[in-house]
Amino acid sequence: MSVLRDDKKESVIKPIAFYLPQYHPIPENDRWWGPGFTEWTNVAKAQPLFRGHYQPHVPADLGFYDLRLPEAREAQAALAKEYGIYGFCYYHYWFNGRRILERPFDEVLSSGTPDFPFCLCWANENWTRVWDGGNKEVLLGQNFNLEDDRTHIRHLLKVFEDPRYIRVNGKPLFLVYRTDLLPDPRRTADVWREEAMRAGAGELFLARVESFVAGIDPSTIGFDAAIEFAPDWRNMGRGKLVGIASRLLRMIGLRNALSSQTVVDYGRMVHKMLHKATPSYPLFRCVCPSFDNSPRRTSEAAIICGSTPDLYEEWLSSIIERTCKIHGTGERLVFINAWNEWGEGNHLEPDQKWGRSYLEKTKMALQKKCHWEAANG
Repeated sequence: MSVLRDDKKESVIKPIAFYLPQYHPIPENDRWWGPGFTEWTNVAKAQPLFRGHYQPHVPADLGFYDLRLPEAREAQAALAKEYGIYGFCYYHYWFNGRRILERPFDEVLSSGTPDFPFCLCWANENWTRVWDGGNKEVLLGQNFNLEDDRTHIRHLLKVFEDPRYIRVNGKPLFLVYRTDLLPDPRRTADVWREEAMRAGAGELFLARVESFVAGIDPSTIGFDAAIEFAPDWRNMGRGKLVGIASRLLRMIGLRNALSSQTVVDYGRMVHKMLHKATPSYPLFRCVCPSFDNSPRRTSEAAIICGSTPDLYEEWLSSIIERTCKIHGTGERLVFINAWNEWGEGNHLEPDQKWGRSYLEKTKMALQKKCHWEAANG
C-alpha cells in the first residue's frame, strides 16, 4: 500500500477519494434518460460556455471505462495506489431497501478484488431530473423511517466485515452525505449502534458530511465526526461574475452565455477554504482538483475556473500539515473530492489536458508533508 508513513508509527496520512459508480448502464437510467445512459453521456456532450472554459474533460489513461468490467476497477485501484491514495469512498444508494448503481461495488465485495481499502458514503438525497437532490421532478425518492434504519444497518454490517473496509481506531467508518435530511439523525445513529452491538460488530464510527449544512457538532446528533466537503459554496460566497469581469464579457459578446451561471476562481476558492475557522468538534478536511457541473446542466451551472495542479498541491499540502497537527495517528484522514466525478469536472483520474499531473501533485504533497510529525516530534 502506497501510503504516507512514519518510521515509528502506522500510516500518518490516509487520503480517501470519493468514488462515483455511475459508469455502467442500468434499467432505471435507460427509462429516465434514454438507452445506454451513463455519466459518460453528459461528459461527452459538454461544450465550453465561454472563452477559456475548459470543457469537455476527456479521459486519458483509463478511457471511457465500463465499471461492470473487473479490469477497469483493477486499473483504477492500481493507479490510485501508485500515487498514494489510501482508499476509495464509494457512494452508496439506498432507498428503503432498494439499491441502485450497486453492481460495481457488489462485485468488488464478492470477488475480493481489487485489494484496495474502501468505505461507504450513503448518498441519501432524492434522485431528481435536475441532479440537485431536491423535491422537484423526483425520479427516486427517500422515505426515512425507523424500520428502514434497522434494515439498512443490518445490510451494512455484512459489508463492514470485509478486511478491506476502512476503520478509524478499529471502528468501521460510515458516512452520511446529508444528515440534515434525516427526520431524527440521533435516533438513526442510536438504532445503528444498537443493531451493531447486538450483532457483535462492536462500535461504529459515524461521520456526517458537511455538504449542505456545516457547523453542527456531530456529537449532538449521535455522530463521531464531520467531513468537510469541497468546494464549500456557502463559505466562499456564491455569486456571479460582476463589475469589470461582467463588462469585459459583454464587450466580447459572452455576457449572455454567463448570465445564468455561477463562476468562481479556483485560487479564491482555495483561499476561502483555507481560512475557514477550525471547529471544536472532530473534522476531517477535504480538497478538490476542480469543479464544473455544466456537463449536467447548461444553465445555473456552478463552475470553478483557473485550477492548476500547482494550486491544488499547495492546498493539499496545507491540509495534510493541519491534519498532522490536529489528529492522532489513527484518525489522520484527508478526503479528496473526487476520484472520478467527470460530470462535475472533478477528478483525479487523468484527462487529456493535464494527464497525470493532479495525481503526481497528490504524491508530491504527501511526500513533502509525510515526515512533518517526525521533524516536529
